[in-house]
Amino acid sequence: MKNMTANWMMLGLVVALAACHSAAAPEYKPVAHERQYQFARVVQQPLSGSIRLPGTLEAFQKVSIYPRVNGFVSRIMVDRGSRVKKGQVLLVLEAPEITQQYYAAQSKYIQARAMFAASKDNYERTIATADETPGTISAHDLELSKARMLGDSALMNSEQANFRARGVMRDYLTVTAPFDGVITERNIHPGALVGPDTKVGDKPMLMLEQEDKLRLVLQVPEIYSGQLMGQSMVNFSVNAMPGKVFKGAVSREAGTLNDRYRSEAVEVDVANTSRELKPGMYAEITMPVNGSAAALVVPASAVVMSTERKYVIVVKDHRTQWVDVQEGNHHNDSTEVFGNLKAGDEVLVNATDEIKDGIAIH
Repeated sequence: MKNMTANWMMLGLVVALAACHSAAAPEYKPVAHERQYQFARVVQQPLSGSIRLPGTLEAFQKVSIYPRVNGFVSRIMVDRGSRVKKGQVLLVLEAPEITQQYYAAQSKYIQARAMFAASKDNYERTIATADETPGTISAHDLELSKARMLGDSALMNSEQANFRARGVMRDYLTVTAPFDGVITERNIHPGALVGPDTKVGDKPMLMLEQEDKLRLVLQVPEIYSGQLMGQSMVNFSVNAMPGKVFKGAVSREAGTLNDRYRSEAVEVDVANTSRELKPGMYAEITMPVNGSAAALVVPASAVVMSTERKYVIVVKDHRTQWVDVQEGNHHNDSTEVFGNLKAGDEVLVNATDEIKDGIAIH
């Protein structure tokens, strides 16, 4: 009887231990998690769009005013902000020596002209006499008369040229505007001694700028320099007038790239009759560009950019392959890429740098 009771107690202990072991180690079934991938085919077509670039407004014409001769400033007819017309007098100089040289040259020219007139008259009379009465004038005298006339003619022409040159020098004492514009700087006052090399604090006497027409100068990156639409209209805005959009036409391209910045200078002519735009303003330009015929287009989200490279993930035979690319134009959610791709290749749309090269996906 005691042995049976012991056996039942041992059996109960084994059952209890088995129950405890079963509760401490439950059995789990693995759950499969699969990532969903989206694919897109590479398409070959030009992707026209637009780019935004900074630029600077400049006067269409700008010139520093200096006199051609040395002299004292007698009168100044303009000041900063004066609007002038082409040929309008800006300032007048005094140079007595230039005036005296002009009158001296004039006197010599008049004298030489009179001597030529006399020698010409004498030669013509000698010819007439020789024709009316043959033998009265020797051939030697006839040649001498002709030579004197030709010499006086050459002297007269020389004095005339000198007289005209002195007249031009005298005209330089009156400084006029070379084109319509606005005087933006005045750094001179009456009584100052000025000349061709005169600078006041490293500044010119006067600065004249044309402001009714401006140049918008911008630098177009090399990748877009071959895609500009000739004579196309561009929109731009300036920081000084937010919310206002201006227009202009692409008028000139440099045709060469800047060695330092690898960009091409482009100029846009801007009409500014209202003069609300000012030279020196910074502008933000929206410029249309043609897409490249050799460009391949992929979704923008397919391009992965890391600190070391820029690439798309191509899927071939259910395996990923990183392909380095360069981006071109962007339009909406599409972008141009250039690299070791061909039309029809499949790329991952939702590509990230977490998807490694060479892994199998379905």
